Amino acid sequence: MEIVGLNEENIRKISEIKHEEQEVLDFRLKSYELFKKLEMPNFGPKFSLDFDKVIYYKSRENGINTNWDKIDNNIKCEFQSLGVIDSEKYLDGIGVQYESEVIYHNMIEELVQKNVIFTSIEMAMKQYPDLVKKYFSKIVSSADNKLAALNGAVFSGGSFIYIPPNTTLDRPLQSYFRINSRGMGQFERTLIIVDDNSHLHYVEGCTAPTYTDSSLHAAVVEIYVGKNSTCRYSTVQNWAPNVLNLVTKRALVEENGVMEWIDGNIGSKVTMKYPACILKGDNSSGTCITISVATHEQQQDSGARMIHIGKNTTSTIISKSIARLGGNATYRGKVDIKESAINSKSIVKCDSLILDKDSKSDAYPTNICRTALSNLEHEATVSRISEDKLFYLMSRGISEEKATELIILGFIEKFREELPMEYAVELNQLLKRTL
Repeated sequence: MEIVGLNEENIRKISEIKHEEQEVLDFRLKSYELFKKLEMPNFGPKFSLDFDKVIYYKSRENGINTNWDKIDNNIKCEFQSLGVIDSEKYLDGIGVQYESEVIYHNMIEELVQKNVIFTSIEMAMKQYPDLVKKYFSKIVSSADNKLAALNGAVFSGGSFIYIPPNTTLDRPLQSYFRINSRGMGQFERTLIIVDDNSHLHYVEGCTAPTYTDSSLHAAVVEIYVGKNSTCRYSTVQNWAPNVLNLVTKRALVEENGVMEWIDGNIGSKVTMKYPACILKGDNSSGTCITISVATHEQQQDSGARMIHIGKNTTSTIISKSIARLGGNATYRGKVDIKESAINSKSIVKCDSLILDKDSKSDAYPTNICRTALSNLEHEATVSRISEDKLFYLMSRGISEEKATELIILGFIEKFREELPMEYAVELNQLLKRTL
């Protein structure tokens, strides 16, 4: 089944395939009307995209499997080569999306006994409708921006996670997303609720093969962090250089809650992604540590947004950018400390490493502090690889290529040390191939 082109008829087809309730279809159609009215963002990279030529839905599997042996062998081999299947033994649960649908999902029995919910968003809408209605599209509405409206109209796949009160997971949950077709659009919708006094680490991975035609990835992620709870969301994006990666990610953090975004951007043709924390509760905190690597005329436009509302709130943004071979790695961020957020603090650190004269790194910070009782700090550096450091390493018998690699790995150390071990190893390998 393949659906190409954006119109009301095709949106109704997607809803019919999924056997959705009327109110879900109504949400899709309302989102489509907003999409037609809203303009594309007036900031960031410029790109062209014919929305009528995108594949909005494609499925090759029937239902969700909990056994890899029931997955089509060719697809199974793809995920085996990517290391996805082997990684499952390090996780408490995993979901895998291929094109438009989740095709594999599994979770250890212990989490079932703890009443943890980890499933696709479509299954959650059918099995836990009241819970989904309470949170769905409340943090990111379809009116937020044109791409969020597009996701609302054609969303398919993605994860739904609910962590009950007083629950801690020992190991991460993971979702893996694969685009495999030329001209494909992937529009997963992820909703995560970490209820009071609970803790979750969620890991996301994504890949796609290289084609000459552009593919589109326009996801929406909404996260609710309850009182005294913690959520860490780690991702290393390695899309092919023909993918437009245009994502909206946002978290609402209640009293004493902690939200951590660990966000890596290695692949894609264009990335526009700015994970956000709305620090609503007193004493809540948000952290975003990002790395962006732009090479071969890639445009990596990333950063973070921190909105302080509660008292005694804290936020930290650490951005590491690397540009080479004509790439452009841009930091675009916003910190807004409201008048109500007294005794709050935010620290922003942006470091850029430019490896040749054809590349560039831009920074567009917006820092607003609306109360004299709070503090906001911003520091930034732009540099090239130090000739002194290269000389020192080479004088110890290290080749120039290896010495450059070591300097770059040292530059992003703060990001690597926040990743799970297997992801840190994967990042090292990706960087070696990219740089």
